[in-house]
Order: sequence, then structure tokens, then C-alpha cells
Amino acid sequence: MGEGSAFQPLSVQVKDHIDLTPKEEQIFNRLLQVVEHYNMGTQLRVAGGWVRDKLLGKECYDIDIALDNMYGREFCEKVNEYLSASGEETQGVGVIQCNPDQSKHLETARMRLFDVWIDFVNLRAEDYSQNSRIPTMKFGTAKQDADRRDLTINSLFYNINNRSVEDLTERGIADLKSGKIVTPLPPKQTFLDDPLRVLRAIRFGARFGFILDEELKKAAADEDVRVAIADKISRERIGHEIDLMMSGDQPVKAMTYIADLKLFSAVFSLPSDFEPSIPDGCDRLCVTCLGSAWELLSLIGRSSFSDDQRRLCLYAALFLPFRETIYRDNKAKKIPVVNYIFRNSLKLKASDAETVISLHTVTKKFVSLIPLLVSKEDIQVLEVDWKRDTIEVPIASKLRILTGLLLREIKEFWRVTLLLSMQLHPVDIVSSTSFSNENFELDKSSGLFKSVENAVRTLGLDKVWEMKPLVNGKEIMNILQIKSGGPVVREWQQKLLEWKLAHPSGSAEECLDWMKQAQSKRARTE
Repeated sequence: MGEGSAFQPLSVQVKDHIDLTPKEEQIFNRLLQVVEHYNMGTQLRVAGGWVRDKLLGKECYDIDIALDNMYGREFCEKVNEYLSASGEETQGVGVIQCNPDQSKHLETARMRLFDVWIDFVNLRAEDYSQNSRIPTMKFGTAKQDADRRDLTINSLFYNINNRSVEDLTERGIADLKSGKIVTPLPPKQTFLDDPLRVLRAIRFGARFGFILDEELKKAAADEDVRVAIADKISRERIGHEIDLMMSGDQPVKAMTYIADLKLFSAVFSLPSDFEPSIPDGCDRLCVTCLGSAWELLSLIGRSSFSDDQRRLCLYAALFLPFRETIYRDNKAKKIPVVNYIFRNSLKLKASDAETVISLHTVTKKFVSLIPLLVSKEDIQVLEVDWKRDTIEVPIASKLRILTGLLLREIKEFWRVTLLLSMQLHPVDIVSSTSFSNENFELDKSSGLFKSVENAVRTLGLDKVWEMKPLVNGKEIMNILQIKSGGPVVREWQQKLLEWKLAHPSGSAEECLDWMKQAQSKRARTE
């Protein structure tokens, strides 16, 4: 979507004052009592997201307080002194070092008041050295602190002393009302100072449905900024921002911005050598896959999937065009490139990479079963390339075996696999030449999803991964008259699993009888 024309100017409902909850009144009054009691003269300001969210009429439980004449740790110690003098229980103070090499200007102190965690920091001015994302910090004025923030809508203060909203960039409230994402200072320098701000701008733009300022977009797409994203930010910080986008309410909009601003390859960096090569415009294709999965997920009902299933489903859809792409590690072993994206580019959990790779593998297999599971006629032939031989059973039982084996491979994520396979069946949108959703017929896909889901449930295969074997390894060894396990026992365990899938109500005795017959038949033929 070329979003310059697609977005209409917004008009956002913004309150003209902040209404405090009883709990917030309690907290703020206590902090003012401390200031007055010790005659500290401190101006207390709530900073950032809390102010923005309260003005938008949303509740926010994330209270960050900026202090104009002392460090957070000193202030928390004064709060405890006051609590102690009043005969109240003191609270533990946690100090978070933003960067241990830097001075205490960068400290955040944290303590609980009335069961709410509050962060306390000093107002700051920052000075960035070249090629360091870590600024030199010094005490700053409230204006300097507002200007150093990432976006005007995040640079508002609520002054607790005089109960007023302070808009020191002089455009935070206007930008909130018109739904604009703008940096307080010129955007290119802002992004070069800390390139993570580009991703934060995208995340907030997507989250609130706000428009990215034209100058900001130009700066975000600038080659110097792209290089800075790749070189200057830790991959953990990039992964954290991307994860917040993918777990949020507007993942497609966020990834569309990343593709529009030509940042896809900087964020989802690939190893230097991979095969097959990736076509131009692959970022668009990735976003198309994400978009159609998101639409289908919304139609089926996002709440019918767990948070983790939803999140990993969206990653698997986004990286569907990379599902056949591999690179070689330092031992020349072939590894899916998706593993590199998760482990190296985003520094996310190894288990996330493993699940998404499994989803891609099983999705490809699932596609071959879909026509068979929804077929109204009797199936005459059942051949799949991923499982050449099963035990000899009627075709209908073979279908139950193959479906059961797939579900046991992917477990609770089988409905995610089914949803992803809608992108590859009946039309493979990943391999089509058009990078649009036109090939993806939502209603048909939703209907097909439900038909397959019902077929799997009718076969009684939901939770089939919890099915226990009827015969244990010891019993197998007795029948085979062997003393120790090994490949032959594993082979029979697989056959007995298939027998159980083909005979869902079969007993252990029947299973053993079948094994004895099959074994003697095999012995005769050998």
C-alpha cells in the first residue's frame, strides 16, 4: 500500500486535562508530602507514555517520574526516610543501570508505592558521540529532556506539583490530536543518534494508526540511517521492538511501514551466503503472506489461538517465502535461513526459531492432505512424498495414520499449520508472480480451514499427541526374542503407533496379535 494517499488526516479524541484514578491521587499526594516535608523544592513530572495514554482516555500503569534536582536513588531514599518517620513500612529500592560504563546520570531507581511500581529518573540532556549509541548524559532542563525523546507524542509531561500537562516541544498535543508521528528535533539526526527510534516510530504509528510525518519517512529511508540500524543498535534491541510489533494489534501495518521505508533487509538481515537466491521484492511478498494470514486469523477468531500460537503463526507467515532458503554453518551443515533471522538478526529465543521451522516443514506436508481430508468421494489412491510406506491398511485408515503422524509432529500448533497451509492451497500465493492479496480468497480459505478442522476432529485426532503406546519396548523385545533395544525396536514402535492410529479403539491384546502375525509373516518372507 503506497500509504501517502491511502491514509486520510486523522482527528483523534484527546482530553483537555488528565483525570487521576484514586490510586494515582494517593501516590502523587504521598510524593508531594515527601517533597514538602524535607523542603526539597523538587518538581515532580510524570513523563512519556503515561501522559499520552491518559490524554487518549486509556489507563496506563507504567508511571515514570522525572526529577529536576536530584537522582532517582536519592529521592527514593527520602521517600523511605519519610515512611520510616511516619511509622510506615519502608520499601526496597532497585537501581537499574542503563549502561554500567556510564555515570549515574543514566540510573533508574524503582520502588513500590501503594502496590504500584514507580520508576524515578533525573531530567536529562544527552550528547551523542559518533558511532556510539550510548549518549553522554548530564542533568538537563525539562525542555532538554522533552527534546531528547523519540517522538513528540511521547515527550509530554504531567507536572504533579501544579497538576498540569506540559507540552515543552510545543507540538506534542497538536500531533496527538492530528494523529501524527513526529520527532521533536530534526528526524535524520534523531535517528542517527539512536537508530532504534526509527523502529519505535513505526511501532507507535502502527499501534495508534497514526501517520508518519513526511520528513520522518524521508529520514527513516535514508541510506545512512539504514546503515546505522544495521551497525549501531544491538540486535537484542531490534528483536525486542519487532516482537512488540508482531505481538501488537497492527503487525501488518508495522511490517508494511518497514517494507515501504526499505528497512526490511536491515532489520531481518540474512547470512552472507544462502541459496536459492531471493527475488527482488521479496519484502513485499513477506508482507503479503503476513497480511493474508492476519486476515484469516481475524476471521477464524484470534482468541481461538493462544498468544504464543498467534505470534509464531505471524512470524511463520512473514517468513513463508524463506521456507526453502538455506545457508551453511561453519561445519558446512545446511540450516534454514529462518534460524539465522531468529537467532542472529533478532536474537530471539532458540525455541521460536525451532517452532517456526517446524511450522514451515509441517505446513508443506499438510497441503498434500487437505484435498483428501475434505473429499466427498471415496479415495482410491493415497500417496504422499513425505511418507512413502505405512503398514498395510485400508485407504481411510491410512489417511488417519498420516494425519495423526503430522499432528503428533506439531502438537498444539496443528491449527496454526492448517492456517498457514491456506496460503499454499489451492493457490500458492508465495510462488505466484503477483505480490498482492488478490489470489487469496478469504471466505473460501476460511471455509476450507473449518472443513479440514472438522474433518480432523471427526477422525478423533485432536490431542492425538497425548496418545500413549499400547505396547512397550520390553514387550516388543519379548516377541522379537532379542535382549536389547535398537533400530529394530524403534521400527516396530513406529509400526505399532501406525496400527493404533488405524485402529483407534483397538486393545493392547489385538495390537500384540497383529504384531505377532506381522512378525511371523515377515520371518517367512525373509
